[in-house]
Amino acid sequence: MFGIPGKQAVTMTPKAAEQIARLMETGGHAGLRIGIKKGGCAGMEYTMDYVDQPDTNDEVVEQDGARIMIAPMAQMFLFGTEIDYEVSLLESGFKFRNPNVVDACGCGESIKFDEKLSSQP
Repeated sequence: MFGIPGKQAVTMTPKAAEQIARLMETGGHAGLRIGIKKGGCAGMEYTMDYVDQPDTNDEVVEQDGARIMIAPMAQMFLFGTEIDYEVSLLESGFKFRNPNVVDACGCGESIKFDEKLSSQP
């Protein structure tokens, strides 16, 4: 596990927790797994997948009836991130406020991390 003892790696706003809890209830899932993969114009992208059971190495964050699992390889990239759920006229979706991101593409779907963080073993 990565981070500071007693501090959750990721937090959720009340809107995000409500939406995740709704998705869990509707689909009968144990939660959502958050991860990072290579891709997009800035180099990395967030992933979100339904989970029926956490993996043993996932970090599990529970808040207000919502549960997210953080994939082991993503934990250091996501530490300190706040997940929100925003609704606007044109779109709705999860937004990540991640202090580890140093650059993002114009569409907001692709991110870049500090090279030092990316080269961690």
